Amino acid sequence: MKVCIYCASSKAIPKTYFELTGQMTRAIVEEGHHIIYGGGSRGLMGQVADTCLSLDGKITGIIPGFMKEVEWDHPDVKDMQIVADMAERKMKFLEQSDAIITLPGGVGTLEEIGEALSAKRLGLIQHPIIIANFNGFYDEFLTYLNKMVDQEFMGQQGRELWTVITKPEEIKLALAETKSWPLDILIGSVLIIVTHYAQAL
Repeated sequence: MKVCIYCASSKAIPKTYFELTGQMTRAIVEEGHHIIYGGGSRGLMGQVADTCLSLDGKITGIIPGFMKEVEWDHPDVKDMQIVADMAERKMKFLEQSDAIITLPGGVGTLEEIGEALSAKRLGLIQHPIIIANFNGFYDEFLTYLNKMVDQEFMGQQGRELWTVITKPEEIKLALAETKSWPLDILIGSVLIIVTHYAQAL
């Protein structure tokens, strides 16, 4: 399975997140999965790459050209795809992966997970979306997502969009057992999209 990991590039974050990220990455590599990530060498991105490479795991980086120009790319990741901009990078993440994991991160990570959840809600992807709520980092975000469901902004099946883990070792089971997005929702979303475009013609 190709697993995309969204995560922070900051080096200034608490050390515990580096340790937890390393443990989770090891678990993913041990299961034989291929990691796809943002291509960086710093922060949790660097931790993901360093851990994977140290275990001879498979890893692909996807990074915009402007980031490579300032040498943010990881020099030891040989499979490095250079893309035009952030939008293409996010598109490649979804196109080339089978599952998504969101580690703690900043606004870029938040943008990525938001776009993935939206794409899945519309039936454009069926990826398992796993939120790694290490040390309660995503507590408030999960409260916000659940509020959307409770107040019918997403519908009651909205909670099936994501899975939450709180410990690195839980990733193996989460990847193995996460269910596909329900077929009836997919069909309904496709009908809405088709109807929208038909009316626009």
